Amino acid sequence: MEATSVRPGYELWRPNREKSETKTTKFLVSFVLLVSAGLLIVITIGGWSRLEGASVGIATLIWAGLYIVFAFLVGARWQRGVLPVASALAIILAIFAAVAAPAWFDRNKPGLSGPALPDDLLGLLCIILIPVQLLLIVVAMVGFNQNWHVEEERPIGSGERPRWRHAAGIGGCRLRQGWPTGAGGRSASPCRSAARR
Repeated sequence: MEATSVRPGYELWRPNREKSETKTTKFLVSFVLLVSAGLLIVITIGGWSRLEGASVGIATLIWAGLYIVFAFLVGARWQRGVLPVASALAIILAIFAAVAAPAWFDRNKPGLSGPALPDDLLGLLCIILIPVQLLLIVVAMVGFNQNWHVEEERPIGSGERPRWRHAAGIGGCRLRQGWPTGAGGRSASPCRSAARR
């Protein structure tokens, strides 16, 4: 759940965003979105002269632009809400790519003028786009289920690691921030262990 107010002396943090698997998923989602956008741009520009109207090319470029925006929102701002939208777009795009790939291969015949890129290459890129979209669906749904938005309260400074300050003398040091105490209320600091040697 998301906290609407914070008690004095506490701060909000999102524990799920600090997990290594969550950071990996976020990177994968952003990376696959950018790869998908790159493939769309190459296919659209490379086959522009043989598209069924300029509106198709413009719509495809807008699609690629949405993927780039989604990659930024996920990678820089942890926006979980765009993940289901990206999955839905990936399903539709995978279907379009499966339909378009055979059409590009069928154009590779003598007497037909080709687009800027070879027809076979454009067909191959469409085929590559299909598993990329399937991967996008999977990683986006995994990221959505990791609950990046969950907020919790914790005492201010509790997430910081203890810092040590060296004191005068050989091998001397003293605690700068609250180090946990051991039995009998004595400090469990490594300085105390070093002083006994």
